[in-house]
Amino acid sequence: MNTSLDTFAQRRDALRDLLRRDGLPALLVSLAANRFYLSGFELHDGQCNETSGWLVICADGRDFLFTDPRFTDAAKRVWDETGLFIYSGRKYDEIGAFLKGQGISAMGFEPRALHLYDHDKLREHAELTAADGLVEELRVIKDEEEIQLMEASCALNHRVMRDVQERLRVGATEADVAWEVEKLFREGGATSLSFSTIVGVGPNAALPHAQPGGDVIRENSLVLIDCGGRLHGYCSDQTRTFWVGDTPSDRFLKVRDQVRTAQKKAIAILRPGLTFKEAYMAAWKSFDEEGVAAQFTHGLGHGVGLETHEPPRLSNFADGVLRPGMIVTVEPGLYAPDWGGVRWEHEVLITQDGCRTL
Repeated sequence: MNTSLDTFAQRRDALRDLLRRDGLPALLVSLAANRFYLSGFELHDGQCNETSGWLVICADGRDFLFTDPRFTDAAKRVWDETGLFIYSGRKYDEIGAFLKGQGISAMGFEPRALHLYDHDKLREHAELTAADGLVEELRVIKDEEEIQLMEASCALNHRVMRDVQERLRVGATEADVAWEVEKLFREGGATSLSFSTIVGVGPNAALPHAQPGGDVIRENSLVLIDCGGRLHGYCSDQTRTFWVGDTPSDRFLKVRDQVRTAQKKAIAILRPGLTFKEAYMAAWKSFDEEGVAAQFTHGLGHGVGLETHEPPRLSNFADGVLRPGMIVTVEPGLYAPDWGGVRWEHEVLITQDGCRTL
């Protein structure tokens, strides 16, 4: 499914309303996911000190895409050439002269996504004001097309989890399992992983972001897998904890039941108007009643879409309320360093009157 150019234009118009609300003449968009959301141009940057390009969205209706010659043809596929500026060796001087010629002397910028070196060079040509989270304010509510894409991405993740469970075998290493996961996503049509797959065997499952290594699955052991794939630009994110062997331990069964019960209680109350903290507390209280809340060491969940981790955050410290169109993970977990851990994760769409698990 290809998002229409009209949809990108409508998103830029919505951003303009926020610029006018906040008294900003323009916004320099440097976060790759935000750039893609507003233009369809290049979802990824090479690395933290390299950019595929920037957008400048003006409150007066003008829009500009800045990029280098490597991306000229790609940019022309999604952007009107009259608003396209290709910079070369003297990047900052060239951009500065262009901004001056367009009468743009002040811009907001995304402080979490602009390299300090770039900031200081651009500041020689325009006044820069930190303007955090403006595009994310739009992205947090998914439109119908995005919901369809997220549903497809989640469906692929479900298939991967089903198939990888059947391939778990005694003697396989965590790295072996991670490779099986990646192959399944690629064979299912994903262009990449959403993030590096997490696989933890036994005590390693107590590490919420365990890096798969050479530890081997043994008979009657638990295996935690947290994985996601990018399909049509949109990420999935799911965690399951499996038992390999015929006789799951009583401890595993009890902890898994505690985790899944906490998840069900949280999902049961998700609805528009519920605070992020209230969502988290539903799971925490479930664990507290079992006397294990101290083993729940992270937030309940996070938004997911063009990025694996994006607003909102469901935690004890988060401010805000759920709104229709938000897609969040619900992923409670319990961890014991001497034994392992269990986490169970679903992605949930907030609807007009409640929620729906994807």
